[in-house]
Amino acid sequence: MPRVCFTLQVRPDRLDEYRERHAAVWPEMLRALRDAGWRDYQLFLRPDGLLVGTVVTDDLDAAQAAVDTAEVSARWEAEMAPFFETGDGRGKSSLDLVFDLDAQLRAAGEHPTTNGETP
Repeated sequence: MPRVCFTLQVRPDRLDEYRERHAAVWPEMLRALRDAGWRDYQLFLRPDGLLVGTVVTDDLDAAQAAVDTAEVSARWEAEMAPFFETGDGRGKSSLDLVFDLDAQLRAAGEHPTTNGETP
């Protein structure tokens, strides 16, 4: 399953509120993401506002387009837009994968990791 990693910049003066909003995302928004094909979606936030997201999805553009069809997505995006330096959460910068421990272990004929533990 392909994993996508992306970055966004949260305004430093809004970090606490951004964290609060994501501590309890609306249930209908959670369902919209799931139903659109977003799997194992996580966000990591640095103290300077750098936001790093990871998501497992076959196609990020298609998954984004699918979630955009949900009415709740428009409301959520409107609520979140003021938190971002770009004025919205659409300015994702995707990162290229340069190292994958499990892939290299498998290529070397070794056992991959399992939830951070070696078998």
